[in-house]
Amino acid sequence: MYKQLIKTNQLQTTLFIGILSVFCFGLSLLRMELSGTKHFFFLNWNLFLAFVPWLLTVILSMSPNLQKSRLAVFGMLGVWLLFFPNASYILTDLFHLSHHSSMPIWFDLVLILSYAWTGLLFGFMSLWNLEELMEQFISKRTIAFLSVILLFISSFGIYIGRYLRWNSWDIIHQPGRLMGDIGDRIINPFDHTRTWGVTIFLGLFLTMLYFTFRFLRKGRGQEIINMKSSHDLQ
Repeated sequence: MYKQLIKTNQLQTTLFIGILSVFCFGLSLLRMELSGTKHFFFLNWNLFLAFVPWLLTVILSMSPNLQKSRLAVFGMLGVWLLFFPNASYILTDLFHLSHHSSMPIWFDLVLILSYAWTGLLFGFMSLWNLEELMEQFISKRTIAFLSVILLFISSFGIYIGRYLRWNSWDIIHQPGRLMGDIGDRIINPFDHTRTWGVTIFLGLFLTMLYFTFRFLRKGRGQEIINMKSSHDLQ
């Protein structure tokens, strides 16, 4: 009964996020049809990149045999970390809002926020899945601390993506230049105040959002636990 509830909850979550993704895609098609341009169609690619970390953690959480291989686990987590900032990156696409667009600014605002919210959910659910995997090895307090660190790493990744124009796959294409840019900002932080301003304040914002999501999600999880307890007593 309990396992069935967990599977049902996962299915409902997947269905819900799928519906949101289809809604976003529909909005982008509507905009393209009304405006005759593909100005914001790139949001679909950004949303796909946000989908990747969630997919990786779902595969890992549903594959007990895969979890036994340290090489596979660390390999997938490495890829996850590279793509994780993409989930929140769509927030910065609000920079593209313009009064000079061929569409009303309110429509473009709804469009971007829809993609941004869906992308955030992909990222938050992937981090939630990762927390559940880590509960087998470390304490919940340590997990919460690690989640905060990962969110700040994500905000740093958003900065180097938005302002320095680096992509996740540049770690393979141009690792030297990428590491040079990152290293310079770590070694000489006072020469890059904007970098750390964006990282700190965006990190705080993402932490606030995630722990709100986490609190609500744990409330739902407690309902399932209570249902399990009631079933066991019968």
